[in-house]
Amino acid sequence: MTADVEMEVQAPSSSVPSATVPSTHQHLKEIASLIETGAQGKEVRRIVRAVRLTMMLRRKLRASVLSAFLGHVLPSGSEAFAKLSSFLPKDDEHDMDVDTAASAVQGPAKHCIPELEIFCYLIVLIYLIDQKRYNEAKACSSASIARLRNINRRTVDVIASRLYFYYSFSYELTNSLAEIRGTLLALHRMATLRHDELGQETLLNLLLRNYLHYNLYDQAEKLRSKAPRFEAHSNQQFCRYLFYLGKIRTIQLEYTDAKESLLQAARKAPVAARGFQIQCNKWAVIVRLLLGEIPERTVFMQKGMKKALTPYFELTNAVRIGDLELFKIVADKFSGTFSSDRTHNLIVRLRHNVIRTGLRNISISYSRISLADVARKLRLDSPNPVADAESIVAKAIRDGAIDATIDHANGWVVSKETGDVYSTNEPQIALNSRIAFCLNMHNEAVRALRFPPNSNKEKESEETRRERQQQEQELAKHIAEEDDDDF
Repeated sequence: MTADVEMEVQAPSSSVPSATVPSTHQHLKEIASLIETGAQGKEVRRIVRAVRLTMMLRRKLRASVLSAFLGHVLPSGSEAFAKLSSFLPKDDEHDMDVDTAASAVQGPAKHCIPELEIFCYLIVLIYLIDQKRYNEAKACSSASIARLRNINRRTVDVIASRLYFYYSFSYELTNSLAEIRGTLLALHRMATLRHDELGQETLLNLLLRNYLHYNLYDQAEKLRSKAPRFEAHSNQQFCRYLFYLGKIRTIQLEYTDAKESLLQAARKAPVAARGFQIQCNKWAVIVRLLLGEIPERTVFMQKGMKKALTPYFELTNAVRIGDLELFKIVADKFSGTFSSDRTHNLIVRLRHNVIRTGLRNISISYSRISLADVARKLRLDSPNPVADAESIVAKAIRDGAIDATIDHANGWVVSKETGDVYSTNEPQIALNSRIAFCLNMHNEAVRALRFPPNSNKEKESEETRRERQQQEQELAKHIAEEDDDDF
């Protein structure tokens, strides 16, 4: 009796997969019709929506569903159908019934438009990457790029930008990014000549990522400075550009510009891009420490980031205290994490900031202190710590980090009295920077506003165009009559 009940309960669940897979195939058909409508009407927003819907179906893609969809969209004798079918497994026992049912339902083959052909390359490439078949993904992406070179249609640009990304990603997964650098440069030049601004954005970021992967920061900066710039079309690509720009500026010791770029990238990043936000915050914390600032505790306590930012929190605590020995312990403890994040070289630069912070704390606490005590409190482990402490204090005084004088005869450091900060221009400078930040954010929000198409404006622009043409004709006639009079 119990076995019968269990069989009755489990029987409906076995039919659930066979019902969900055809729905994925139906969704792909709807996306294909949406792309076809957008291509015929030259409406890019429909193709953008189709790509967004495809990303939502990414986890539901199966080999049998893709085979049925390719048979529905592509002509059976086409070159694209033969290439893409070779990447999909022939025998899939789990979804064999669904495949045969879908092939029985599909109608006669249609003439495939280029947008649908490139879309088929895209979904097959995504499927191969998700299945971790990276060598086949490289072959598929290379074939798609070769086909894409021969298509010059603005309705393909949205799908092509995604294809560029996965093309580079498939080579990055196999650690062979250097092989496609020349191809990416050629594609960027082609996108520039075709006025494909979205493709230019995507390819510029891929090239910057390619250079930074091999620590070629000078070449990345040369490319970035000479590449054409225009208003951003994709928020995701703009965030990536700001992040790469921040990394380049950090290596070039331009910490103020790097901090602005990294914080802006973290603010503009989507909420779902948690990994990207973590990377932005890691680099922003290091840059702020190099600038002599101490990040707020709330930066490290953000939801979903606390564990990943723990090494940088302990590092910040060591810099804040000015304890050189604690700084060394933290750097050695999390050396693996810093190396994987590629921030180890920046943390080596922080040693001087730790010493300067400790020296600032000493100058605030003591009105007069010997150089030997300064070396002992800073825990300098050099052969001649007193001489090193004297040179460090002299450099800090010259840079304006502390307000003190050195009594060389007695070996003392004499600190001057701290004045009232509100009698200086520092509050005005801080207020001005905050006002500039708010105004900049307001201007960006205004530029990001989108308005629905208005037919009245189109009519007005048409009438204005006719009036302008009529005025130009009258002006040309008047000039011609004046020329005749001159003769």
